[in-house]
Amino acid sequence: MGFQDATWWWLLAGLAVVFELLTGTFYLLMMALGLAAGAVAAHAGLGGSGQLVAAAVVGGGAVALWRGLRGRHPRRNAQAESEHHLLDIGERVSIEQWRPDQTARVHYRGTLWTARYAGTGTPEPGIYTIRAVEGHHLLVDR
Repeated sequence: MGFQDATWWWLLAGLAVVFELLTGTFYLLMMALGLAAGAVAAHAGLGGSGQLVAAAVVGGGAVALWRGLRGRHPRRNAQAESEHHLLDIGERVSIEQWRPDQTARVHYRGTLWTARYAGTGTPEPGIYTIRAVEGHHLLVDR
């Protein structure tokens, strides 16, 4: 019992969906749509070239459409994350020891952060105020 062309397309589409679920890359789901279109083209009796064209047009079109929609609607998580960090500004942290490069490890909100000294001079152990958040770094001064 040999595999027909449509079976290969369906297997590839299924694998793309599995990898999408593992990685969370929505583009793989769009490519799975293209692979499914290749399977439908095989069921319709199109040859290998027709199947490839159907898969490329549908998959590529879905990716382009998704990319276009994402470009018009910025991610809300980035805005929410930015607003969330505004809550950190003005909070106080205790720093017990500074490294020579003016950074320190700080326990803040249940996890370890790297604090960078944003003031002038040499930092001393004590209580500092968060002035900004840059990625996973807290910028602090007195």
